[in-house]
Formats: sequence, structure tokens, C-alpha cells
Amino acid sequence: MKQLCPCGSGESYQDCCNRIHENPKAAASAEQLMRARYTAFCLQHIDFLYDTFHPQTRRYQQKAAIAAWAKENQWQELQIIQASVSRVEFKAYYIDRSGDLHVHHEKSAFKQLNSQWYYVDGEIKG
Repeated sequence: MKQLCPCGSGESYQDCCNRIHENPKAAASAEQLMRARYTAFCLQHIDFLYDTFHPQTRRYQQKAAIAAWAKENQWQELQIIQASVSRVEFKAYYIDRSGDLHVHHEKSAFKQLNSQWYYVDGEIKG
């Protein structure tokens, strides 16, 4: 039996986010990249997370901080609230190292550059 993709699409990981992890240009939309990035947090694909930051904002990121955020939390569920061409509002549920459940609610901005989607930044919602 194939492993379901952590992004919640209902597809197998192999048929869903894995193809984007192997080739980021395979993301046909901002939402697909968002789902692949969530799954990368679940599976701790730190290079993918770093590399899919838009070049304008990537320089402000640190792989060690991304890795710590991915590893210290147990990612439970992704809910897409609303998606447009270049924005995705989502809730990511996770359990921290103390065992407490949290919700990361964000409205993310994405841009396409050379036929590839990139994460630019996000506005954290209350």
C-alpha cells in the first residue's frame, strides 16, 4: 500500500509532492508548491525548503533555523483555507516538543520566476 501524501491531497506521496520535491518546476501552481513545502517540513527536506524560497528573500533564511523548526515539531495536518494565483492561506497543525498542539495560520505570497514557483513570504494570522 502506498503512503498517503502528508499534504492531505488524498494522493500517494509518490504521485503528489514527491515529484515536486524531485523537480520543483513540476509545481503548476502556488498551492501545489505550498503543499510540497508543508510535506517537506513533515519529511525534513530542508534543502527543498531553502531552495524554494524566492531568491529575493532566500538570503534572509538560515538552513539551521529551517531544520530546527521542521525537526522540533510533529506536523499533523494541513488545511488550505483559500488559494489564488499567487497567495495561499493555510493552517498547519503541529505538536511541539512539549506535546502541545498549535496552529500556524499564514497567508503566503508566491512568485513565479523562470517557470518555477517560489515562496516569497507570509503574513501570520492571529
